Amino acid sequence: MTTQDFINQRLAEEARLAQLQVQSRRHFLKESAMGLGALAMGSLLGGCGAGSRRADSGLIAFDPARPLLPKAPPFLGKARSVIYLHMAGAPSPLELFDYKPELAKMDGQDCPPSLLAGKQFAFIRGVPKMLGPQAKFAQHGESRTWISEHLPHLSTVVDEISFLKAVKTDQFNHAPAQLLVHTGSARLGRPSMGSWITYGLGTENQNLPGFVVLTSGGNFPDAGKSVWGSGFLPSVYQGVQCRSEGDPVLFIKDPNGMSRDLRKASIDAINKANQQSYDDYKDPEILSRISQYEMAYRMQIAAPEVMDINDEPDYIHEMYGTKPGKSCLANNVLLARKLVEKGVRYVQLFDWGWDAHGDHAGNSLNIGMINKYRSMDKCVTALLLDLKQRGLLDETLVVWGGEFGRTPMMENRNGAVNPFKGRDHHTEAFTIWMAGGGVKKGYTYGETDEIGYYGVSGRVEAFDIQATILNQMGFDHEAFTYPFQGRPFRLTDVSGRVIREIIA
Repeated sequence: MTTQDFINQRLAEEARLAQLQVQSRRHFLKESAMGLGALAMGSLLGGCGAGSRRADSGLIAFDPARPLLPKAPPFLGKARSVIYLHMAGAPSPLELFDYKPELAKMDGQDCPPSLLAGKQFAFIRGVPKMLGPQAKFAQHGESRTWISEHLPHLSTVVDEISFLKAVKTDQFNHAPAQLLVHTGSARLGRPSMGSWITYGLGTENQNLPGFVVLTSGGNFPDAGKSVWGSGFLPSVYQGVQCRSEGDPVLFIKDPNGMSRDLRKASIDAINKANQQSYDDYKDPEILSRISQYEMAYRMQIAAPEVMDINDEPDYIHEMYGTKPGKSCLANNVLLARKLVEKGVRYVQLFDWGWDAHGDHAGNSLNIGMINKYRSMDKCVTALLLDLKQRGLLDETLVVWGGEFGRTPMMENRNGAVNPFKGRDHHTEAFTIWMAGGGVKKGYTYGETDEIGYYGVSGRVEAFDIQATILNQMGFDHEAFTYPFQGRPFRLTDVSGRVIREIIA
């Protein structure tokens, strides 16, 4: 048998196998038609089917053939887009925002038993020493907000920010805590907040994705790409990861020898086959695939232009501290401004490297973290100022935070004192702040105790923050649902309240 005969035989076998699979699916659908029909009828009568969403209840219409068309929210939101800045690893509020002079007096003392009894920590074992703040604090702005010396630039814009000082979580490991913040569940499989928002609102620029993800710090967040996945929503709503170094999206350039016209012809041929598959099986994911091919074709023109920061004026590069041609947080923060300016709905930034354990110099509070503070401080401040000077801050909700807090005691990994100063993971209290997008300016909600261990007022959780973000985008978080596994799911599941105390 020749090589060509062997190839022909294998192709014929694969064709027969594909035909058998089609016949099996058809047989299944034929035999279970009444059951599937009953499910469809129940969905329609229950009012939570994909095609029966009522605008007056906060739910939205979904057209699988045009999934990213811009849509009006159920009520008028104050924000048009979101930039979420996640410091992956969880920065310590005790060195940045939560001024605790009483903790400084306890520095070096044995941790009181009341702070350890019944508690579970990631690494602390035995009796650790208390650790005073590794920074000096001062009050800034008309709001007289306490800010660390590590944030000299951010201290100049505190009157634009609403601080949530008593955020809590029930997850003390990075991956589940990150999933909880961004998907509303500590387990895999739920849609991210960016996916929910682009599902609900589409995007104002049909040549760019509605949900863009930018990463820095040399690694992905611990939860991986699941924190920007679409879960059970159509896959067209998952975050599109772009790069600040090299091509913004891998394989965005046409291969050598392929012209623009030939690329368009190939996309048309692929989507013709996809349309035939949809006509046969009515699977909405096939329509999502068609939309993604068409989006990829349009992005070849639009993405390189918007993702190029070299055309920004010198004063902008100085303002942000960018490094054109390299991968860094400052570049990504500038890109976030450019993206929302071009109509992208949701921009998610992850900056890895904020896990301040103190088991080596690079993650110690008084050595390695200093560099992280500096790299974040200048560019994030520039973002707020830049959005404001362009008239975009009022309609762009900027969110900053990590996945949990850090302990007021020093980490003693496995009972042995760490060689450098660091803090363990802490679930009881941490800081997240918001700016723009209709939130109060120069405001602080919530307070921790005198050492920053517990929230004593204004305690909020991830679900409350998610509900507030959705509210600012024009959604009632309790009514914004999607049918899955026999019930309507929502981002906040069965929890959450809008934090109206911080809404202007």
